[in-house]
Amino acid sequence: WPAIFVNRSLALGNICCFGFDMDYTLAAYKSPAYEMLTFELLLERLVCIGYPHEILRYSYDPTFPTQVGLVFDALYGNLLKVDAHGNVLLGTQGFTFLSEAEIWGFYPSKFIQRDDLRVSMFSTHSSTCRVRAGWGWGRCCDTGYHLFQDVTDAMDNVHQSEKTLENLEKYVEKDVSPPLSFRGIPILLGKMKEVGKVFLATNSSYNYTDAIMTYLFGTGEAGATARPWSSYFDLIVVDMQKPRFFAEGTVLRQVNTDSDKLRVDTYTGPHQHCAIYSGCSSDVVCKLLGVRGKDILYIGDHILVDILKSKKRQGWWTCLVVPELSRELGIWIQEKERMEELKRLDVHLFLHLLLHLSLQMLQESVVDQERANLDPASCLLSCSRRMNSCLLSHAGNSLNSFFFIYLFFIFLVFLGPHLWH
Repeated sequence: WPAIFVNRSLALGNICCFGFDMDYTLAAYKSPAYEMLTFELLLERLVCIGYPHEILRYSYDPTFPTQVGLVFDALYGNLLKVDAHGNVLLGTQGFTFLSEAEIWGFYPSKFIQRDDLRVSMFSTHSSTCRVRAGWGWGRCCDTGYHLFQDVTDAMDNVHQSEKTLENLEKYVEKDVSPPLSFRGIPILLGKMKEVGKVFLATNSSYNYTDAIMTYLFGTGEAGATARPWSSYFDLIVVDMQKPRFFAEGTVLRQVNTDSDKLRVDTYTGPHQHCAIYSGCSSDVVCKLLGVRGKDILYIGDHILVDILKSKKRQGWWTCLVVPELSRELGIWIQEKERMEELKRLDVHLFLHLLLHLSLQMLQESVVDQERANLDPASCLLSCSRRMNSCLLSHAGNSLNSFFFIYLFFIFLVFLGPHLWH
């Protein structure tokens, strides 16, 4: 079962509307097969816009460490791992890792502003594929700006490729065992509809959405629901153009499901159940469903668009889908005992160091007292200062210095009188 983590209290009884993204949320793509297809299509698209045919010889490398949360510096063409405060931890140019000296050369103080216009954060699985498509030959381009923009535009062009739909079984996950099978998804949505409204909001086109959802629901397959997938949603919106959807939005138009084309005029009528809409904005969605922002729990995979934009601009409650956590949690559980042992050894090492330094400092203080005729109080103060300075130089940030000072005075209380006499 997937794990759920909460960073804010949420009373689900107050939620009366549930929203879903489609790609990497309801629809999970098989890795690395889907990324390999996307990679190949990206290279073909780049060749079409003028890049040399030689790039077609590159192959997808699923082992190259690109994950959600990395940032790209378009000025130098570097891929960076940056912490929450802007400190650069690791960096690569192409497939070559930057040395410590090279990082300092690019980024004085090993720091970069994460909100700088030249910096882009990769927030989804598709963006990590975008990384691998260009970084292997990143040094061949004159600037990172050109490479980043061309690869981004190519990615937008190859998304929703017909080649994906030609072999859905190869590229789209469909678990055949409960609770994640096509039997489980209708049950989940049905339970949600018992307590509120459910809507689907995706950037994908209607044709692509219909093909993916029909496959996931197993419509027409033995044992699957006979209902069309669209009947499980109170509202379906395609071609959302997020993040614009959470701001001014686009024109609301109704999709003609018979011809798979958009109706010419702007739709201004009341909401029609099971109707498919294109475009619009988050405000229009709330109006059509008759709900407020705080009534909605929206589930998606994009940190910036699905989570931050919807929360900050509309006040929606959000749930972020992070498939990588399953593997990371498995590793953490598997190595938990080893990590606990390392922590225990780390504490034991520091305590041993503390005892050694305490004895050394006390002995030196006795000698200083005898030479300078210092009173015991002055000797203790001098010793504590030297001890604190020494401990900080050894311990760094791993443990709080006040903890060391506290232990040091305990040692003084118990060992000091014996050493003085």
